[in-house]
Amino acid sequence: MAQNTSSSRPAADHTASIISLAQRSLLTPNDALQNALASSNKHGLRPVQVTPLQGQLLAIQAQLIGAKSVLEIGVLGGYSTIWFAQAGAHVTGIEIDPKHRDVALANINAAGFDDSKVEIILGAALEVLPKLAAEGRVFDFVFIDASWDEQWEYFDWAVKLTRPKGAIYVDNVVRALVYNGTVDETKESIVTKVGKDERVRATLVPTAFKQQGAEDEVDGYLLAIVKG
Repeated sequence: MAQNTSSSRPAADHTASIISLAQRSLLTPNDALQNALASSNKHGLRPVQVTPLQGQLLAIQAQLIGAKSVLEIGVLGGYSTIWFAQAGAHVTGIEIDPKHRDVALANINAAGFDDSKVEIILGAALEVLPKLAAEGRVFDFVFIDASWDEQWEYFDWAVKLTRPKGAIYVDNVVRALVYNGTVDETKESIVTKVGKDERVRATLVPTAFKQQGAEDEVDGYLLAIVKG
């Protein structure tokens, strides 16, 4: 029987220690990923990429469904892209910022991946996604980490571009729901819209993380599977 006592619940101020323990215990040194982080920082990119543990989670999820093709909406410096490529998938990324695209390509090439393994398309996602659909492109896994205001539009296209029983991961969903410190449960959001979408089955997973110099912050991602 599982314990359910207050003493068994980790306090919020333990989050950083728990994450540090998990990273030391579960992650192995990876020069390509460390280089991507250092290079992105050197070029002035904001440190808003996924955490190392989240990167490993994405790679594991991709491997669990046998993903050979991944679509990434929002590339930044290519950190998560490298995670997917190292997991054995061909990655198609969409990035709107030319500087981010250039830094990402340099990091990806330095990690040992060329155009045959990773392609980065420069452009606005809502302009690129219809073109991919028109080409008949289909992906096993879609990772959405871009503008919070357009999460539902990205998701809608992702469903059209994902094979049956493929997965869609939308990052930062919890933070996108919070406005001025509150959540308006009566307002339409990606969560309510996905909940009505008969094409998928989905869940929301809250997370806690700590970035450099920041306080513990609650976030969460939405994970969906496209029905067969």
